[in-house]
Amino acid sequence: ASAFACETLDVDVRNNIGLVALNRPDVHNAFNETLIGELTTVLQALDAQAAVRVVVLTGHGKSFCAGADLNWMKKMAGYAAAENLADAQALALMLRTLNGLSKPTVACVRGAAFGGGVGLVACCDIAVAAHDAIFSLSEAKLGLIPATISPYVIEAIGSRQARRYFLSAERFTAAEAFRIGLVHDIVPEPELDARINELLGDLLVAGPVAQLECKALIRGVAHRPIDADVISGTA
Repeated sequence: ASAFACETLDVDVRNNIGLVALNRPDVHNAFNETLIGELTTVLQALDAQAAVRVVVLTGHGKSFCAGADLNWMKKMAGYAAAENLADAQALALMLRTLNGLSKPTVACVRGAAFGGGVGLVACCDIAVAAHDAIFSLSEAKLGLIPATISPYVIEAIGSRQARRYFLSAERFTAAEAFRIGLVHDIVPEPELDARINELLGDLLVAGPVAQLECKALIRGVAHRPIDADVISGTA
């Protein structure tokens, strides 16, 4: 695990689990270009390690992730169009990497998950939140749209809920995140680690190649009519 010398992440590999904690607690783990680059690199490295069976994503401090760092966004506002696009593409690559990881991913959510933080939750295979976690797709409040995260968030919560929460940018509770399908499970904060460990126990006894193929199967079957091609392909 010491191979991961990161400025913005705390990475630990133990018992076949890759633990990745966003580590900018002073800014509620908001992401800037450094965090985006480091998270992409770390995820790719963990995906390539056969010994790592599951990746857990969490945040140090009071929040899971407050989305994009406002100072970084102010800096981007002064960039030329090409630089802005390159930054957005780096963020898109990070999300695509997390979403497309070949092994199971688990989001462990304490505190705030705002904007891009909701995107990270939506990209994980399994998401568990503390009862007092709070969520918001806050971009519209800043005159922005949640563009890069939208494919993953809409996939998680559906377009009907996106129509409400993208437009209102309101905050919502863990119970509401559970109701709309953003998170799979909510537990009292003191029980969060135990619930994650229970899930990890289940994930570690399943076959790793089967899990990889399950992820590919879901991608290949979702949103397709159950036609002759799907039937023969799954047979």
